Amino acid sequence: MSYKELIFDAAVKAYADAGVDPRRDVESFVCSSEDFYEGTSIFDEYVPDQLGGALKPVCTISGDGMYSVSTAYMQILAGLFDIVAVEAHSKASDIVNISPIYDLALDPIYTRPLGVNANFIAGLEMNKFLQASGANHLHCREVAAKNRRNALSNDLAMNGADLEPNSNSSGFISYPLSAEDVAPLADGAAVVVLAGEDAAKQLRDDPVWINGVGWASDSPTLETRDWERATYAALASKQAYHQAKVHDPAQAVQVAEIDDTYSYKELQHAEALALTGRDRAHTLLQDGVFDVDGQLPINPSGGSIGMGHTLEMSGLVRMIEIVKQLRGQAGAHQIHGAQTGIAFAWRGVPTTSGAAIVLSNR
Repeated sequence: MSYKELIFDAAVKAYADAGVDPRRDVESFVCSSEDFYEGTSIFDEYVPDQLGGALKPVCTISGDGMYSVSTAYMQILAGLFDIVAVEAHSKASDIVNISPIYDLALDPIYTRPLGVNANFIAGLEMNKFLQASGANHLHCREVAAKNRRNALSNDLAMNGADLEPNSNSSGFISYPLSAEDVAPLADGAAVVVLAGEDAAKQLRDDPVWINGVGWASDSPTLETRDWERATYAALASKQAYHQAKVHDPAQAVQVAEIDDTYSYKELQHAEALALTGRDRAHTLLQDGVFDVDGQLPINPSGGSIGMGHTLEMSGLVRMIEIVKQLRGQAGAHQIHGAQTGIAFAWRGVPTTSGAAIVLSNR
C-alpha cells in the first residue's frame, strides 16, 4: 500500500469509530510528517485529500504524532474548533538507509564529522544509564522479551515471539546494545479524532478524556545533555501530571504505553515518568510488576519492539493503545479495570525531545 492508501484506510476507520463525516463535522486537521523521512518537500501538501481535509485548515507538525495531538488539543481549548482530526504515518519501507537521515540531526561542525550513527549514540547512552542505575544488559533483554511476548496477543503487532531474555544471537551492535534491543522499522498509519467536551458527549457514550499533556526537550547537543536520565521525559510528564492533578503517578496510573525504541529506554522512561522509584525499574521488571498481569503493565501492546517502530507515528500508536485499554477494546492484551493511563513518546536519537499524555475514561 502507498502512504496515501494507508492514511485513507486509517481515516475511514477513525471517522466511523467517532461517528463523524470529515467533510461536514471535522473543522481542522493536524498531521505529523518529516520531509526527510518522506523524501518530499512541503509534505503537508500531500495529506489533505485522503483525510477529507481538502479546503479545510491543515497544520503539519514536523515531529511525533503526540505533538500533533497536543496541537489539536490546544486548538480546541482555544475555542477555534470543536472537532479536530490528527494523523501520523510511517512508510519506512521506502527509505533505503535511514541512518544518514538521523545523522542530519547531529551538529554538522563538531559531531557529524566523527562518523557516529544513531545506534552508536544509543549504545553510549545505554551503557551510561545501566552503570548509573545498577541494571545490566540482561535486564534490557528481559524488556525486549516481555514486549515481544506481549505482541503475540496483539493482532496489530508484527514482531511477536517467545524468546529467552538472556539470548544474544546477533552479537552487539554498539556494546551493550544488540539487535534484540532495537525496535525494527514498520509501515502504518494512525488517525484519531479529538472533540471538545460537549461534542464528545454527543458523539460517543464512552469518550476517553485527555486529562493532561506535556512536552519538553533536553539539550540538543551530545556534549551537554544528561546521559543518565531522560530529563525530557521527566519535564514533559511533570507538566501532564500537574494538569491532570495526578500527585502519585505510580498509584494513579493503571497502564502505560511508553517509548521503547531501544529496550533500555523503557526502563529509563519508566523512571523519568515517576512510575517507579529512582534506579528501581529493572528490579520491578524482574519482579513481574510490568507484565500484563502485573501491578503496573507497561507496553501490554508489545510497544515498538513488538509492534514495530513507526517513526513519527509511534507516539500516536502508544496513545491509541491506551484509548483501547480505557474503552475495554484491547482484546487479548486488555488490562481489566484500567481507568487512567499514560502514553509517552520520544522522537529518537539523536534528539532529547518527548511528549506525554494522561488519559482517563472518567
